[in-house]
Amino acid sequence: MQIEPGTPTDASDPDLGPVERLPLPDADLQLFHQLPLGASTTDLFQALQAETPWREESITLFGKTYLQPRLMAWYGDPDAHYRYSGKTYAPLPWTNLLLKLRDRMQQLAEAPLNSVLLNYYRDGRDSMGLHADDEPELGPAPVIASLSLGEARKLYFRHKRERGREGLDVTLTDGSVLLMRGATQANWKHGIRKLARPCGPRINLTFRQVQHGQA
Repeated sequence: MQIEPGTPTDASDPDLGPVERLPLPDADLQLFHQLPLGASTTDLFQALQAETPWREESITLFGKTYLQPRLMAWYGDPDAHYRYSGKTYAPLPWTNLLLKLRDRMQQLAEAPLNSVLLNYYRDGRDSMGLHADDEPELGPAPVIASLSLGEARKLYFRHKRERGREGLDVTLTDGSVLLMRGATQANWKHGIRKLARPCGPRINLTFRQVQHGQA
């Protein structure tokens, strides 16, 4: 199933913009197509692009180590350590800009969010493999608020256990927020494919709550 920009939405609120509940069974997905953020998306993108100490991290799969095809940065409260792909990441301290965005995401999600993972997709060759945000330190039903800035990219969902089950492809545009809650991570994986066509840069920020003492 495809969800494209311009798809009719469930509601439109001046403080939220167009909002849509996405039709994925055994999941709780809400897409805010153009969330007001208090600044232009261009200004936000340029500020994050310039001020973030981006790193190209490695990942080990089946005994082999590869560079991940994107740049990353991890920010959060001092004790929001995060374990991913066998590594534990210590958070960088919040910047003023990230704190403002975190506050907006907390308001939207109606849940505490003490950390954020930034991913910088430099062009269409950068991608993210299928995965679920189901690490133990995120709890059994994590709330993930995913903010997209820059070039539109398609996020695809595939069921974790039923390979033949229909998934969902969602185009995430500049200034959109995808809110993932409930059993989403328990049942579905998601990823970003490489593109053969030319594609501009994109920054994605996924805000989440790391449970202290679980990393």
